[in-house]
Amino acid sequence: MNKKSLTVTAFALFSLFFGAGNLVLPPLLGFKSGDLWWLVALGFCISGALVPILGIIAHAKLQGTLFDFAKKVSPTFSVVYCYLIYAIAIALPSPRTASVTHEMAIQPFWDSPSFLTSLAYFLLVFLFAINRTKVLDALGKILTPGILIILLVMILMAVFTMDFDFAPSGMSQPFSSGILEGYQTFDAIGAVVVGAVIIISINIKEKSATFEEKRRLIGRAGLWAGVGLLLVYGGLILTGALFGGSFDQEITRTALLRGISTKTMGPTANLLLSILVSLACFTTAVGIVTGTSDFIKGRFNNSILAYRITAFIGCLLGILIGQFNVGYIIDVAVPSLMFIYPITIILILLNVVPDKWSSLRVFKSVVWTTVLFTVPDFLGSIGMSETILPYVDWIPLSQHQMGWVLPALVVFVACNLGKKSKKRPPDIRETQSLFN
Repeated sequence: MNKKSLTVTAFALFSLFFGAGNLVLPPLLGFKSGDLWWLVALGFCISGALVPILGIIAHAKLQGTLFDFAKKVSPTFSVVYCYLIYAIAIALPSPRTASVTHEMAIQPFWDSPSFLTSLAYFLLVFLFAINRTKVLDALGKILTPGILIILLVMILMAVFTMDFDFAPSGMSQPFSSGILEGYQTFDAIGAVVVGAVIIISINIKEKSATFEEKRRLIGRAGLWAGVGLLLVYGGLILTGALFGGSFDQEITRTALLRGISTKTMGPTANLLLSILVSLACFTTAVGIVTGTSDFIKGRFNNSILAYRITAFIGCLLGILIGQFNVGYIIDVAVPSLMFIYPITIILILLNVVPDKWSSLRVFKSVVWTTVLFTVPDFLGSIGMSETILPYVDWIPLSQHQMGWVLPALVVFVACNLGKKSKKRPPDIRETQSLFN
């Protein structure tokens, strides 16, 4: 594998991860975190960058599909997990791209209703999804570098022109807030979904490469893509914190990003950023709808009709949900993410660790423990916190909405220690023979 293959693969991974949520989430997080921006950035980068990159490393180890991530629990569990992942993807991050497009590129310049934007937007998505074209791939190679250059200029302008005088933080739990906000990037989910796409692409381009060569390529590319994400996330959070006193505290995510870009680079660059972000959102939406439709098509014996019906339903959901503002869609996404994200993180980690530590028994025990202890966090996210508090207050980290972490870790350790203790002790004759 040459350096060109590594560079192309790393850039492709970064492009697949870097979408609308990655742009609009970090600045507001930094804006609200003030002098504790570094703690928030640490938490955000763990769930928004480190875990997704581990997901790619897991794919490098498996070199399979999304189904392979959870099949050790059981085939039925894996199928249900796949359906949940694709249902969430098509119902939340896909419509959010239309909402971001409206707030970034339409609303500031034209007084048109958001419903009209989402209608036109997903009509185009549907046309592209049922008539596949390489235009989106070509656009992606241009869009991501363009957005990245503008963002780096914006970050550097803020760092070198602003005084490092941060406002006091109003966050009571900055580190866990950063982790939970990182859920909204959907990047861990993206890792288990798009990792398979990378595997297929590499198999096509590097037909003569061995399993180990492809594993090293994907792993190294994942690390480089992760470094890029860490730099951008950290820079955007720091930039938001530097502008802590420059905007109204109730400003929206998209308005803050527009405001920062205007103050640092001027209105022309802001307009260019809006256009690039809108096009990037569009390619993301087409990718989600196409990927989900491909999955359903595969489940129904490669039926073209199943593909088209799924694409239609996905675009219809996009029209209905995409007309709401970005903040509302993010709030609506919280319960589903509180449930599916911990399970996804655990599946990624179990697929990364050596096989001797991830037997079938370990997989089943740890995953089902995570499911059980994720339920209280899910119920709390839908307004039942006070009702369930007396029953879950004893769970460590439950006040941070991460009550699943320690139980999953304890079960993982216990299962592995129990496996070692059950090994047959050496026969006394075998022991004696060692001394003869």
